[in-house]
Amino acid sequence: MFTNLMQGFASVLTSPSVFLFMVGGVLAGITIGSLPGLTATMGIAVLLPLTFSMEPSTGFALLLSVYCGAIYGGSIAAILINTPGTPAAAATTLDGYALAQKGEVGKALAASTISSSFGGVISVLLLITISPLLARFALRFAAPEYFALAVFGLSIIASISSKNIIKGLLAGLFGMIIASVGLDPVAAIPRFTFGRTELLNGVSLIPLLVGLFALPQCFIEMESIFLESTVLKNFSSKLLSPREVLRILPTVIKSSLMGAFIGAVPGAGGDIAAFTAYNEAKRSSKKSGEFGTGLLEGIAAPEAANNASTGGAMIPLLSLAVPGDAVTAVLLGGLIIQGIQPGPLLFKEQGALVNTIFAIMFLANIIMGAVGLFGIKGFAKALNIPKKVIVPIIVTLSMVGSYSMNGSMFDIFVTLVFGVIGYLMTKADVLVSPIVLAVILGPMAETNFRRALIMFDGDYSFLVMRPITVVFLGLAVFTIVSSLLKQRASK
Repeated sequence: MFTNLMQGFASVLTSPSVFLFMVGGVLAGITIGSLPGLTATMGIAVLLPLTFSMEPSTGFALLLSVYCGAIYGGSIAAILINTPGTPAAAATTLDGYALAQKGEVGKALAASTISSSFGGVISVLLLITISPLLARFALRFAAPEYFALAVFGLSIIASISSKNIIKGLLAGLFGMIIASVGLDPVAAIPRFTFGRTELLNGVSLIPLLVGLFALPQCFIEMESIFLESTVLKNFSSKLLSPREVLRILPTVIKSSLMGAFIGAVPGAGGDIAAFTAYNEAKRSSKKSGEFGTGLLEGIAAPEAANNASTGGAMIPLLSLAVPGDAVTAVLLGGLIIQGIQPGPLLFKEQGALVNTIFAIMFLANIIMGAVGLFGIKGFAKALNIPKKVIVPIIVTLSMVGSYSMNGSMFDIFVTLVFGVIGYLMTKADVLVSPIVLAVILGPMAETNFRRALIMFDGDYSFLVMRPITVVFLGLAVFTIVSSLLKQRASK
């Protein structure tokens, strides 16, 4: 484990460009995360086109650093203005804002920073330990197993669509239709191209991602573009004492482990990890009655867990090509665009790149902690950036990024179309991430299903005769049924 990490460190630290992009990515991520409404998913979707011409290690230094920084950055707005910058920071508002109201903003932000950094580092260590083991197991896979794995990945749509599973499944079906555009993967016959040569290779992934994730949020922010948030103007910048750090350390370690394992469950996400860790910290604490009044443990638990979920979500992504959450779904698109296919063979064929990814995430969390502690006094000022300045910049970057992929005005049209679709879906309270999962995993499911049929001479027995295939299909059924039962119980 540590040998792989050392190899990754050597690759990162001997490349100035990779290290600089890491620092820049952490700063950009913290800024994105701290501005309410700008999520890690949107930030990565906007920056993804910039990485197309970069070396894979440099591109992922930027994207992964933004990922880590944005999840932490959400706690800044949660603490200062009682508005989580990202969904994963929702639990942090409970004690973070309460402590800030007492004037202890420095301690609240310091607890968040230290817990986030520790959580991220612990999750990377688990990522390094578990991913290769899972990948070795997956080396036994053939077309039937890959088909079943893709079906299991698609079934995660039911988990992430907990509010309305039917809407989520319909969104996934829409994504499958989009995925079918282009040349048939086996017969090479054009499908749903309507005579447009631009669609022969399917709908471009970058314009789709930017349109679904970046533009809808910009349209929503335009509705209240002249309404500005207010932040705390006067506060104490005193940080945590060593005794206070030691006091929250057990909570940080326990919550980090919980967050990493919850993050590794596809569809769970940092927000679930954060609330689960918060509830457990409250349940097991001798001061459970003080939670919600500004307790440091109430900040440490959710922040350690939601940042630990970043490394956890990368475990199924790298080893099985199954995104753990919406952000890793976009990262999966980034890997594919770079010509890298995640999965068990990734560790065998591109071990050096995997080690670099491990090192990038480890160092990004360290850099995030240093930047967070150093910048506590200046974070409140970042929240005063007007929406009427931020939104036009994001829209412009989105259009430029979509065009730069293929140098095609058609891609800008695609971005705008999916931007409107994403906006309408957001207004209708329908998640857009199922579309991305279906677009990415749909071709994998179709291609391997047809390959499996060819392997078995048209016999469908492989669906019930191969143990791993049966397990994954069983998990897919269990995921959908259990999600439906949970939704019914909640109602």
